[in-house]
Parts: sequence; C-alpha cells; structure tokens
Amino acid sequence: MSRTLVAYFSASGTTKRVAENLAKAVGGDLYEIRPETPYTQADLNWMDQKSRSSVEMKDKSFRPGLADRSADIEAYDRIFLGFPIWWYVAPTIINTFLESYDFSGKTIILFATSGGSGFGNTVRGLSDSCPGAVIREGRLWNGNPSVDTLRQWAESL
Repeated sequence: MSRTLVAYFSASGTTKRVAENLAKAVGGDLYEIRPETPYTQADLNWMDQKSRSSVEMKDKSFRPGLADRSADIEAYDRIFLGFPIWWYVAPTIINTFLESYDFSGKTIILFATSGGSGFGNTVRGLSDSCPGAVIREGRLWNGNPSVDTLRQWAESL
C-alpha cells in the first residue's frame, strides 16, 4: 500500500479530476470524502442565502455527516487533502473528515479548486480539527492540471 493518500471532496467534479490526476502523479491511493446526504445543484446555489451550502458555511461549527468512515488513515504518512473553496475556506465537511480520524504525526498538504478566491483562512480553519498533524497550504488549481504538472508540484514540496 502507498504511504501517500489523496483524499478529496468534490461537489461538482472539478476537484475530483484534479485529485485523480494527483493520485496518478504521486502514486498515491485515492479516497473520496462523500457527504451522508449528497449535495444537489440547489444546495450549492451560493446566491441563495437559504441554500444548504450557504447555511452550513455561515455556521462554522456545522459538521455535515460522512457517507462512510472507511479511510485507513493509519496506513499513510502524507495526505494530500483536496476540496473546492467555499466562502474563502474549506467546506465544513472537511472539518468533519479531519475530526473523524487521528491525524497525529501525519503531514497534510492542502490543494483546492476555486472559481476565483484563494485559500483565505483555510489552514487556520482546519488546524483545530487535526491536532498533532502538520498541515500545509499547498496549491490552488484552476482548470485541469496534467499529471506531469502535478508530479512536478508534488516533487517540489
């Protein structure tokens, strides 16, 4: 088994494509973080203040349920953790994921996709959810980076 895991949450498929290419680039295992209740297009309508994603992101203590908790985190030293940026931070399901496992002694490297915003306060917003881990802001990817591009980035870390 690889000592590198690429874990990701993808609401629309964009982050999934990057994660799949990154797993190929680093020779890592792939794990999808899935919500217990999948997000619909209406849930993701950030212009609707009453949409599920808007409501969740207003309350930083909200923790959406996970569809499963089968990631074998103990088997990995390095975890690339990917997600879309929502309201300048990671979606709260990422906090749920981090709080569901023991990441002590692990290195977590973040990668994200975004239509326009950067990482903002993402590292600070996730650090309390994974005590004992080293969490690093990685890279924001827009478009569909190639396996070679991702390999070069990962090797530069």
